[in-house]
Amino acid sequence: MTFADLVYGFIVPAIDSVVIPLLYAIAFIMFLVGMVRYFFSDNEDKRKQGRGFAIWSIIALVVIFSVWGLVRLLISVIAP
Repeated sequence: MTFADLVYGFIVPAIDSVVIPLLYAIAFIMFLVGMVRYFFSDNEDKRKQGRGFAIWSIIALVVIFSVWGLVRLLISVIAP
């Protein structure tokens, strides 16, 4: 078993099937928390905090999607 076999057989599928969906789920849950705080809070400070949660979670989703796409592109170029 070579290092390439280990990477392409175990590590890459584990990242694709476990890590990336988990990061998406966390960012989406944080987005929902932000939206709930923004729409259902009477306090202006909590509304501002909810808006911040929502904005940062959208930024996180974009970054995760971009990095995942770049990694997949790199793997497809390097892969035998």
